[in-house]
Amino acid sequence: MANKRSLKKAIHLVCEDLFAEAIALSLYGAEAQQESARTLLFSIVKTEDEYIRRISYPEPGMNPNDYFKDLREKFSAEVNDIVDQMNG
Repeated sequence: MANKRSLKKAIHLVCEDLFAEAIALSLYGAEAQQESARTLLFSIVKTEDEYIRRISYPEPGMNPNDYFKDLREKFSAEVNDIVDQMNG
């Protein structure tokens, strides 16, 4: 398991890239895509905040290695959903 600081930094960088792509989509996309881009921007910020918070306060009584492995898997799944929404 990586330390909490590097895990937070990795989550921040991924969300930063997603945010930049959503901004580009809102600026250069069609008029109909602008409202969906705003929704995506909100969900990206919400996702980053949620996962950063979950790193800081892990669930008590759960094995830390299992907890952070599960956290990374859920974050990857959520990022994939956001990317699919951008492409759709």
